[in-house]
Amino acid sequence: MELIVSLIKSKLGITTNVRDTYIAAIASGIKTELEDEKGLVINLTNSYHQMFIVDYTAWRYENKDSDAIPRHLQFRLHNLVIHTGGGTE
Repeated sequence: MELIVSLIKSKLGITTNVRDTYIAAIASGIKTELEDEKGLVINLTNSYHQMFIVDYTAWRYENKDSDAIPRHLQFRLHNLVIHTGGGTE
């Protein structure tokens, strides 16, 4: 998860460690959501899984008050569900 937090910080342009705990909590929550609600098996060594969590976490971090997930993330989530054969959608 350290690599994911580092990638998220790079994407967002964050250079300090002040927000690490918050960012890690969002990323961990997204991983749990994908596993528990979507039935996915997330492999943190899989670069596709890593980058989805990075992009989704960065979006959540920047859009705290928005419930509408962007289309590009919807499509990628749909592809993840299809590719891994899981999900309850």
